[in-house]
Amino acid sequence: MYSKTMPTGFPKDFLWGGATAANQVEGAWNVDGKGLTTAEVVQKATDRKVMSMNEVTKESIQEAIDDQSDKRYPKRRGVDFYHHYKEDIKLFAEMGFKVYRLSIAWARIFPKGDETTPNEAGLKFYDDVFAECHKYGIEPLITISHYEMPLILTLTNNGWASRKTIADFTRYTEVLFKRYKGVVKYWLTFNEINASTWGFTGTGAVDSDLNVHDQMQLRYQALHHEFVASAIAVKQCHEIDPEAQIGSMLARMQTYANTPNPVDVRAAQLQDQLNLFFTDVQVRGEYPEYMNRYFVENGIELEMEPGDEQLLAEGKVDYLSFSYYMTTITSATDDVEQASGNLSMGGKNPYLKSSAWGWQIDPVGLRITLNEFWDRYRVPLFVVENGLGAEDKISDDGKIHDDYRIDYLRQHIEQMKEAVKDGVDLMGYTTWGCIDVISAGTSEMSKRYGFIYVDQDDEGNGSLKRMKKDSFDWYKKVIASNGEDLD
Repeated sequence: MYSKTMPTGFPKDFLWGGATAANQVEGAWNVDGKGLTTAEVVQKATDRKVMSMNEVTKESIQEAIDDQSDKRYPKRRGVDFYHHYKEDIKLFAEMGFKVYRLSIAWARIFPKGDETTPNEAGLKFYDDVFAECHKYGIEPLITISHYEMPLILTLTNNGWASRKTIADFTRYTEVLFKRYKGVVKYWLTFNEINASTWGFTGTGAVDSDLNVHDQMQLRYQALHHEFVASAIAVKQCHEIDPEAQIGSMLARMQTYANTPNPVDVRAAQLQDQLNLFFTDVQVRGEYPEYMNRYFVENGIELEMEPGDEQLLAEGKVDYLSFSYYMTTITSATDDVEQASGNLSMGGKNPYLKSSAWGWQIDPVGLRITLNEFWDRYRVPLFVVENGLGAEDKISDDGKIHDDYRIDYLRQHIEQMKEAVKDGVDLMGYTTWGCIDVISAGTSEMSKRYGFIYVDQDDEGNGSLKRMKKDSFDWYKKVIASNGEDLD
């Protein structure tokens, strides 16, 4: 008789928490020996629905280097987590966090990226942050490279376009794994690694002066170097700290066919393959066959060194994490209305509502994604980004009533629970971002995601005072009940 039972809810050791990135929260951009990063030369967008994160040129970089202020470069100031981390982590602990996903700023450890000796002040800062997390029983989940790298590597190597950057990254990761052995249990290599096919933010390479074909050639070559660097990091981590786990991270772009017409279904399938390509390499350890045709038809010729394919096979990740915000539809024709989204555009789905930024809200799509990932990869899954960006306002009663965020998160948690009942092995859930941060795409402050309000406007004015939103107490209740009490 078949004796296995259906799970009824989240596992007892489920990792509830929240997520941020160094370049969006830390600030202190020129403190304690830190070098300038690629994130800190990205200007605030002039149109909030147009991402400025990849609109970087050689001229704009030099302009940013010459400008020693944070007025036009909000990621230089973040929300000053660098000086508020004890206060912020205490608030995370009050919510009951089991895990806090954050990233390390590479340029705090190696200011130029190519040094042989790390910056002790940078390492000491993260020593202190991790100690503060453990003080409250919070496990750090560390992203090694989250949309930033030392700017000098862009100026000397053109970022990941050069294979030389692999050695610089490998030196950096070795230092991290040795320093934080037994301190950090969960690692991720590259944040939303598929962002590299969109340009500068993912690759650190300036390609604005290239035609479309040459841009694609450069980006996929840079991505290959990242794949190799990630595989080497996985092997390093396993050798240095066998108790640690290291995963990959994808920006999930779930899409549906616009109609049952087979040509639309095929177009959606191709779109899906182009999203899953990255995790196919990192989880399965090899380039999938369907990319051979894509590379040939787009004139992309990757340079690989002997041993690269073996490295990819040996450096498979332990788990798969991803961000999930929205879904789109795909059509074989161009007559579909477009919707905004995380990193890329897609067709508008008439069955879905949208956020103020035009991102389509699709909780059921999260369950679909989780089931598809589990069926495809059979490794533990981790939702490490999910949240609603909104213009939160302080009400006349002095509070922030963000019921819309509670509704959004409730619906997505409900669908995660259904996926667990479906049999999906889900490790945890870290919302984006647990505290208000500078927007990754537009570098604005007024697009807020957190349970904690930070008193700062788009121009950097404000006291930086932290205030609990209504969602703070709601999420505290969710965690305390292990996802059972969602009211």
